[in-house]
Amino acid sequence: MKLSRFLSSFRFAAQGIGTSIKREQNMKVHAVSAVIVLVAAIWTGLDRTEWMLVIVLIGGMLALELVNSALERTVDLVTRERHPLAKQAKDMAAGAVLVFAVTSAIIGLLIFLPKWF
Repeated sequence: MKLSRFLSSFRFAAQGIGTSIKREQNMKVHAVSAVIVLVAAIWTGLDRTEWMLVIVLIGGMLALELVNSALERTVDLVTRERHPLAKQAKDMAAGAVLVFAVTSAIIGLLIFLPKWF
């Protein structure tokens, strides 16, 4: 693989992240939440393992939101008409994001609350 094609793949990925942050309300919420969590983690003084968990959770959340947005756009590209399967696909992808967000929040509480109280 040529170096220029390899480097282009990073540029395309960055463009995808940028587009998602600019155009997707939920991605903006997740990005702002990630910054708040990182500031709280610095302020709290997490240990190495806790940092690894927080970073994995933030990365997983952002990645899953990107996949959800990509799936929604793909469904919209395939069909503009309202179809039960298209709705189910979008709802399931959104459900996956919700499951991961709730799980991340619970783990975050388990990490932060004992240190704060």
